[in-house]
Amino acid sequence: MHTRVGCKRFSDKRTDENQINGTCISSKLRSVFCAGGLEPLLAFVGRVFRAAQVALFLLTSLVANSVAAEQQSGIEPNSALAKLSQGAPMTGSKDWASYGSDLGSSKYTPLDQVTPKNVHKLQIAWQWDSVDNALVEEQGVLPYGYKVTPIVVDGVMYASTSLGQVVALDAITGQQLWAFDTGSWKQGRPTNLGFNHRGVAYWTDGEQERILMPTNDAHLWSIDAKTGEPDVEFGDGGKTDLTIGLGRGVDRKSYSVISAPTIVGDIVVVGSSIQDGPKTKEMAPGHVRGFNVKTGRQQWIFHTIPQKGEVGVESWENNAWMYSGNTNVWTLMSADPELGYVYLPIGTPTNDWYGGDRLGDNLFAESLVCVDAKTGKRVWHFQMVHHGVWDYDLPAAPTLVDITVDGKDIRAVAQISKQGFVYVFDRVTGEPVWPIIETAVPASDVPGERTSPTQPIPSLPAPFDLQGISDENLISYTPELKAAAWEIVKQYKYGPLYTPPSLQGTINLPGWGGGGNWSGAAFDPETHMLYIPSRTFPIVVQLKAADPKESNFKYVRSYARNRIAGPEGLPLTKPPYARITAIDLDTGEHVWVAVNGEGKKIRAKLKALGIEDPGPVGNVSGGLGGPLLTKTLLFLGDEGEEPAVMRAYNKANGEKLAEIELPLKPYGTPMSYSVDGKQYISVAVGQTQTSGIITLALPDIR
Repeated sequence: MHTRVGCKRFSDKRTDENQINGTCISSKLRSVFCAGGLEPLLAFVGRVFRAAQVALFLLTSLVANSVAAEQQSGIEPNSALAKLSQGAPMTGSKDWASYGSDLGSSKYTPLDQVTPKNVHKLQIAWQWDSVDNALVEEQGVLPYGYKVTPIVVDGVMYASTSLGQVVALDAITGQQLWAFDTGSWKQGRPTNLGFNHRGVAYWTDGEQERILMPTNDAHLWSIDAKTGEPDVEFGDGGKTDLTIGLGRGVDRKSYSVISAPTIVGDIVVVGSSIQDGPKTKEMAPGHVRGFNVKTGRQQWIFHTIPQKGEVGVESWENNAWMYSGNTNVWTLMSADPELGYVYLPIGTPTNDWYGGDRLGDNLFAESLVCVDAKTGKRVWHFQMVHHGVWDYDLPAAPTLVDITVDGKDIRAVAQISKQGFVYVFDRVTGEPVWPIIETAVPASDVPGERTSPTQPIPSLPAPFDLQGISDENLISYTPELKAAAWEIVKQYKYGPLYTPPSLQGTINLPGWGGGGNWSGAAFDPETHMLYIPSRTFPIVVQLKAADPKESNFKYVRSYARNRIAGPEGLPLTKPPYARITAIDLDTGEHVWVAVNGEGKKIRAKLKALGIEDPGPVGNVSGGLGGPLLTKTLLFLGDEGEEPAVMRAYNKANGEKLAEIELPLKPYGTPMSYSVDGKQYISVAVGQTQTSGIITLALPDIR
């Protein structure tokens, strides 16, 4: 049983969990949040919509014809429903129009209604129960954490769901305005992370409004933002088949899209997520493409694996470019619409851990590539990892930053990495802001492998997380624990960053999960500070000879060993296990580092061993979501904490100011917007059949 629309709980069985700052979200409290003459109309429309299952154009027509009734009840005809029917903008709104707030992925808003003094008063304004939840119960499909970051334009929130549906919500109340099911879930579990989707993009020419939705079954949909219906002028009945136009045949089961596309002008740029555990060296290529946002026609293709005669093809020896795949942009991209450039963070080639079948540096794998948004032509590139065998994809959208270094104003781009580096470039020319030095690294001893003798290491900023296994990095609560940690380490190969995989097993630190990951960074355009959440996450990578009956690789990864624990069930390395690093990008220097999370289980184990409580050490299993930065605050969700929380930090010094309890775990990156002068903070929460969006706001401010 669910409560009425407009201020929904997830289900009555979770009543004891619906706590925030110790206050139960009771019927009385919900009535406070949902008060106002708008709700009766919304509830009525919702009941009519559900009971009759009428088409959305009837719903919007009903609202359009009800303006007089709204005026009689004292309500301005300025609701999200009225906006959809009339095309009128909401007044007094501050949008969050792209996944990262803006095309530069700043994750920043200048909103300042929520301050260090009142942030502890944040309460749940509304909750939306995902349309996926019914499908999970009916169809038995099982999505993991709900990772979307919604967007808000003119008082309407748009979001994708884990199962590939798209919804529009009233950003004030959470009332569902429309929902469209792409049907992508019917294909079955998608590759890699399964049912997983992170966002949509919005486009308008001032008259038409469209929501662009790439799917896990490899289609790109264009949906009318007002009605929720497919744009029949786009592609084939509203969708374009993304398996067509890559230059090779593609198995749809191994090719999907999980991230929001990037739109510059009339071009929508789309990446891909491709199976990471292939059995053959022949895989789908991760070429990036631009499509006409009105027609769905493919306008250009950038070959992330160069083709014959193209720059970089010589870096794929023995014609490996002809069959190698992956080398894809599975994460978010960024763009500078003034320059007309799109910035592509590209991943690892086929077989993340063994490159004997693709000798050479393998451009443009693990590179940041700047392309012209209109043509797809390469402007500049920089390769962060030569011949990658560590699964060190560039994991997040690069952040476009305007900085001042040594008195010189620079339009720059900052790319975080799984390795724990921040690479900073002039985003016009591609020149590094600070020297990036080719540095000798250990060589592989695996037969047939030939790793690069050097890797590029930034001179500034310093790494934002631990790198490599050394005496300095191992757990050291007591001499006995450190000695025990060394006994574990000695079973494997170990060393500095870029110690390659081996048949014995090599400890990688960071592992494939970072360091930094898809959650990315946030940038303050006023102070030029960059904020990066990260985790300390070592793994073991052990190779084994491939079974020729199953694979044509020489070697593949053995998953008999994966994560590596330290002594007594503690982590192998010293804390913090999750952190936030603030870097001044005018100087490249770290300003502060804060622990992200209590690490209650780790601290309990230490206490049981008779070791003094060290205080917060961070949650190695939490902190997956990204940062939200406002005028004075930094927000981060933590799904690894019990209970789940959203934390607010003083962005000037990293001091934790508030910890807001949430009824479900936050997996998405939070965002913020305002409507009618009221600031809201929203985050995607939950998984399986209890996912949705929670929106926080201060009480009694309208």
